[in-house]
Amino acid sequence: MIRYKIAGIVLALAQVAAAQTTGTLTPQQAAAHIGETATVCGIVASTNYASRSKGEPTYLNFERPFPNQIFTVLIWGSDRPKFGEPENKLMGKRVCATGIIKEYRGKPEIVATDPRQLVAQ
Repeated sequence: MIRYKIAGIVLALAQVAAAQTTGTLTPQQAAAHIGETATVCGIVASTNYASRSKGEPTYLNFERPFPNQIFTVLIWGSDRPKFGEPENKLMGKRVCATGIIKEYRGKPEIVATDPRQLVAQ
């Protein structure tokens, strides 16, 4: 009987820990979660659709404008038609991005391939 109680307590603690790690992160917290799947929420401070660059990337920079952004959402040109014009419709809005947090040139980012990964609030 005691084993079942201990197992129940361990399971409950694991669920609490999982709930804490799956909450939303601020752009500032994202750097400490490289390699994890998470949701990062912040204000889109600047955008850039680099239509003449290789891969035609669209950048959504959170909290501060490029090159001082805290966090970036990257949308490659091949996925861009699914998003419309995110550089226009999301500029200045609070946006939550969900995906795997990666590091690029010392900054955390999420590559968005599906519009459901971005939620404007």
